[in-house]
Amino acid sequence: QVQLRESGGGLVQAGDSLRLSCAASGDTFSWLIMSWFRQGPGKEREFVAAINWTGGTKDYADSVKGRFTISRDNTKSPVYLQMNNLKPEDTGVYFCAARSSPVFSTSSSTYNYWGQGTQVTVSS
Repeated sequence: QVQLRESGGGLVQAGDSLRLSCAASGDTFSWLIMSWFRQGPGKEREFVAAINWTGGTKDYADSVKGRFTISRDNTKSPVYLQMNNLKPEDTGVYFCAARSSPVFSTSSSTYNYWGQGTQVTVSS
């Protein structure tokens, strides 16, 4: 089992930056892909970004390319989501999720482990 905990959310203005963190505990060798998803008010959960175990391969949703960066310093560090030039449409609860398969996936149903989420609110 893997436990995930997000932190770093908050209330910011459009154009500001935030950095989210996702710390994994438990059987941390069980995951190979970690991703960030978000769910805005009245919207379905959507894929934001993904990173593999080594941090060498990444993937992004088109809506965040060039503004968000997913990273990790080493295999023992948290996974970060640096969010720059935030927009009101980035508002939502941000979840980190992990899956045991080494294949990237943008489908939330394919992830084995989820955090509780952290709220990001961007005012205009």
